[in-house]
Amino acid sequence: MDNHAHMHTVAIIGSGPAGFTAALYAARAAMNVVVFEGTQPGGQLTITTEVENYPGFEHGIQGPELMDVMRKQAHRFGAKSIYETVTSLDHSQRPFTLTTDRGMVHKADAIILATGATAKLLGAKGEDTYMGYGLSACATCDGFFFRNHDVMVVGGGDTAMEEANYLTRFCKTVTIVHRREEFRASKIMLERAKNNPKISFLTNTLIDEYCGTTLDNGLKKLTSVRLQNTVTGETKEAPIEGVFIAIGHKPNTDLVKGIIDMDETGYIQTVGKSSYTNVPGVFACGDAQDSIYRQAITAAGSGCMAAIDAERWLENNG
Repeated sequence: MDNHAHMHTVAIIGSGPAGFTAALYAARAAMNVVVFEGTQPGGQLTITTEVENYPGFEHGIQGPELMDVMRKQAHRFGAKSIYETVTSLDHSQRPFTLTTDRGMVHKADAIILATGATAKLLGAKGEDTYMGYGLSACATCDGFFFRNHDVMVVGGGDTAMEEANYLTRFCKTVTIVHRREEFRASKIMLERAKNNPKISFLTNTLIDEYCGTTLDNGLKKLTSVRLQNTVTGETKEAPIEGVFIAIGHKPNTDLVKGIIDMDETGYIQTVGKSSYTNVPGVFACGDAQDSIYRQAITAAGSGCMAAIDAERWLENNG
């Protein structure tokens, strides 16, 4: 065994609601727990401003604050955070060996993958600036904040149609912006959107730039977008208060490609209703294995499952 390796009972890779909940449960079960927080400590919630749909916070809570509370709660019971990214995983023998981007070597008896997913973005100018300030990648998270506003949804697949339909519950109008004439969405979803009087379509169009203003309190606010016609190249500015990017998510699972069973998109496949993967001793939870619900609360719930699965597995295979 590598004498320089740090030894842990459970190594959790990822630090969103799934990772922190797994850490909380595993630490309270008196295991030696480490959380590799990776490139985005706190996960996707750190780019979300207000979270109103997490139970227990009647008046809502800021995304980064919720993650901070979860982190502290896990630390309180002995879990430790390492602010590094795991770059390789050797599963050929137990304990498993993990190497980080700083060349540190760690060993763990069990691994919980909570690496999450990343919303695919357009890479347009101003995207980073207005993310969370009028720009969102999650209609079910943020739709409520755009009550009686005019909004745009970017995309041409089922996700875009679904989000557009959902947003019509709150928004005055929803414009679907799509870079081509044809849609990838299924016929039934497209028809549903076309039959919704609040939804209109802007095809052969992409968003070239997000524009806005800085309010007196220092916060930013999206006020318009620059649209570009993909056929003629012409641009024009359109006033808008909310834009939802709905071009899909990419699970952050490259680390375990070729090791862990995944679907064609890269979502980890777990066994039945458990968090077990095809590799004994490796468990998965949160958005890395959930392409359907993708909510903070479902991620947290699956993190709890992964910790309990890992604890029971270790009892039998320790």
